[in-house]
Amino acid sequence: MALKVVIYGGCGALGRNIVTFFKKNNHVVTSIDLASNDAADHNVLIKNLGSWEDQHKEVSDGLSSVLGEQKVDAIFCVAGGWAGGNAGSKNFVKSCDLMWKQSVWSSVIAGNLASKFLKQDGILTLTGAEPALGGTSGMVGYGMAKAAVHQLCKSLSGSNSGMPKDSCTVCIAPVTLDTPMNRKNMPSADFSTWTPLEYIAETFSVWANGEKRPVSGSVLKVVTSGGTTTTIVV
Repeated sequence: MALKVVIYGGCGALGRNIVTFFKKNNHVVTSIDLASNDAADHNVLIKNLGSWEDQHKEVSDGLSSVLGEQKVDAIFCVAGGWAGGNAGSKNFVKSCDLMWKQSVWSSVIAGNLASKFLKQDGILTLTGAEPALGGTSGMVGYGMAKAAVHQLCKSLSGSNSGMPKDSCTVCIAPVTLDTPMNRKNMPSADFSTWTPLEYIAETFSVWANGEKRPVSGSVLKVVTSGGTTTTIVV
């Protein structure tokens, strides 16, 4: 059965992998990002970067134009980014602001989209980070934003959250994803401890089909060792 899915952040390394995976399996894919993903069936473009409310309206209206009265089976929010810096860094506040915009704005908007466009028993995934389960003194803004995403996941799983009936909200918390940019920036790292993007895409596909879903509200560490990846509920 063909699924209808939305990938928020469909032009990043992980987002592109997920779009490609779902298209190869003959599903209907909408990408939301700053640029178009030609592999997707539909694209919603983000142009407003200055206002959270205006960006939300832009994305919500765009998806409404694509879907009409249709509902989707899954929304995967994989938008985000990384910036380092401690409290004494020259661009400390700037980096925190950027991390908030990239991870929290997108996740909150995705949650609202799910309340409107997700089917009953559909799934929303958010993207946190394993390091943000504790302190991140060398990348404060990143850790703060990702910790907020973890909390958002738990909030959206509550009975009074506004999410569709019997829907599931899950947050993945990877350690390091095996992306081209990470390989470029860390060429001497042990890649056998990095999580393949295909693993995330395949896992999302299983969940989108209603199989092996974690309990709603789960934050899942994604850990890779010796080339083998496992997910562990926090």
